[in-house]
Amino acid sequence: MQEHETNNESGEEAKGKGLSGAQTLIRGLEILSVVANGTGNLQDIANALGLSRSTAHRLANTMVEQRFLNFTPRIGYSLGAKLIELGHKSSQQMSLPRVAYEHIALLASATGDTVHLGVLDNDSALYLDKIPGSRRIEISSRIGERQPLSSTGLGKALLLDHSKTQLEAIYNREQSQYHTNLESWLERMDAYSRQGCAFDLEENEDRIRCVAAPIRNAGDKIIGSISVASAAQYMDDERMNELRESVIATAKAISAEYGWSEKSVTK
Repeated sequence: MQEHETNNESGEEAKGKGLSGAQTLIRGLEILSVVANGTGNLQDIANALGLSRSTAHRLANTMVEQRFLNFTPRIGYSLGAKLIELGHKSSQQMSLPRVAYEHIALLASATGDTVHLGVLDNDSALYLDKIPGSRRIEISSRIGERQPLSSTGLGKALLLDHSKTQLEAIYNREQSQYHTNLESWLERMDAYSRQGCAFDLEENEDRIRCVAAPIRNAGDKIIGSISVASAAQYMDDERMNELRESVIATAKAISAEYGWSEKSVTK
């Protein structure tokens, strides 16, 4: 019978509490692997990993508290809901570059400009891919870096479905990095939302402009965005407006890979 235990420990069990942070992390991951393979009994988990029962119990209970594991009396441990959440986020972030690559490579080739791919990650835009254009222009963005949401084209495109209250909160958090007042910024975001495309008018990097559009899934939820970026000399207002159609079309093509269609749009 599986049950919660007291904290009466022998010297060996007490020593287990002295595991370093790295050792504790490794042991926790090993417990996940053992449980994933069908071992739910505490003693069997401890035996499989060469741990004392008390140490295995302490680690497993911590993982239950963090929702990485579930515990059911008389049954034992099983994988928790937190892993489903992380798996969902991972599938969005890790597969998006693979799905989008051909589309954004074609867009970079057709425009001659740099194309970025990104997602919303906590409170910033996370750059997942970057396809350089054919122009001799140095754009400082890097894959894996995070940039503000309110001043980048990529970030603004990720926010097109956000409410006014949500947008105000983001603006207030990032206002030190932005040079437009809140009212003007909200008016721009409203216009971008209506046209399904956002601009970066040298707001994030001097002399660099971007045209960006969101990527959506079958539920019409924004799961990422793409942007075409170039030097301002190649991105006057007229060309930016001309690029909207091709950037939106590319974003829609990537969205279609996730089951999105015009019919799925609900306004």
